[in-house]
Amino acid sequence: MAVMSRALVTKDAVLEVKDLRVDFHTYAGDVKALNGVELTVKRGEILGLVGESGCGKSVTALSIVGLLPQNAEVVSGEILLEGRDLLRLTKEEMRLARLGEIAIVFQDPATYLNPVINIGAQITEILTSDRRRFQVELVSAGLKDFEGRVQGKPLSPALEKEGRRLRSITPSSRMRRGEVKRLAKLLALSYLRMVKLPDAARVFKMYPFELSGGMRQRAIIAMALARRPKLLLADEITTALDVTVQAQILRLLKELKEKIDASVVLITHDLAVVAELCDRAAVMYAGNIVEVAEVKELFANPLHPYTKGLLEAIPRPDSRSELKSIAGSVPDLLFPPTGCRFHPRCPFAFDRCPKVAPPLVEVSPGHLVACLLYGG
Repeated sequence: MAVMSRALVTKDAVLEVKDLRVDFHTYAGDVKALNGVELTVKRGEILGLVGESGCGKSVTALSIVGLLPQNAEVVSGEILLEGRDLLRLTKEEMRLARLGEIAIVFQDPATYLNPVINIGAQITEILTSDRRRFQVELVSAGLKDFEGRVQGKPLSPALEKEGRRLRSITPSSRMRRGEVKRLAKLLALSYLRMVKLPDAARVFKMYPFELSGGMRQRAIIAMALARRPKLLLADEITTALDVTVQAQILRLLKELKEKIDASVVLITHDLAVVAELCDRAAVMYAGNIVEVAEVKELFANPLHPYTKGLLEAIPRPDSRSELKSIAGSVPDLLFPPTGCRFHPRCPFAFDRCPKVAPPLVEVSPGHLVACLLYGG
């Protein structure tokens, strides 16, 4: 068994989170929300980050995008996006990273859409927020190539016309504000079509309150894609939607994975969603990653007692036995358990568990677990 160390680097990793510790300072004391999180996201994969409410999934995501609340403190760790430590960036550098390298989609789209600006204007604002970058991309790549990367299909007549005009512009030319705005609108429409919003031209002019919950979520996804991110974080994006719309959004995300050159971290408490959509899964408990594996391997051969408990708690329609649950309750992270944070609820705990915090160990290729039953 190999202990996962800081020297372990995945060649095709887009994101590496190393020993990430985050505390929240409150009047009652310091909440130790993340306790040495270790996580790798490979290029082009969908990684499921799964666990109970309050286990630290969203805090991990907010740490990655630099949007932690003011009372949060990153105590230690590294967050490497293609080798660059995001924790060492200035606020302005992090803002630019969120504009072009990382995007996040939250659970409740109504909270993150501006209610007094129409959907199209909000997407074009993202596209042109760095106007110089937008111009350089359009001029150097050519609109046809750029739009082809975005949509993956032939151009509309309007875009073809703009493409012909664009080819006459040299990289040193200045594009008038009106030209930038017009091109941004065409691209914004292509993103709305990409997320399968019906009548994209009409939705472009609509305000958030005029859209259903599912349409707002698609609009938010379109806004995230407009950033052309290397990494897309999706935080419980189907929780507030009905079952039919949930299935549509998940199917859309799976299709988009084939179209966009980005890795996806899907944050959820629903193991069925992980099984349907993800390539790998990382199981989180009380601020720790406790198990990481390919999805098929995780469901066929769960190793950590917590993972086993989660899978055993899934209701099965063909079973007449009582529903199972994990004994005990999630610990208070103001006063977390010593050693392994799961030991008070673990049926296999022994004398070392309260004394030693288990590291992630690789028990088979690609299958890591943080449990003293497997070494450490």
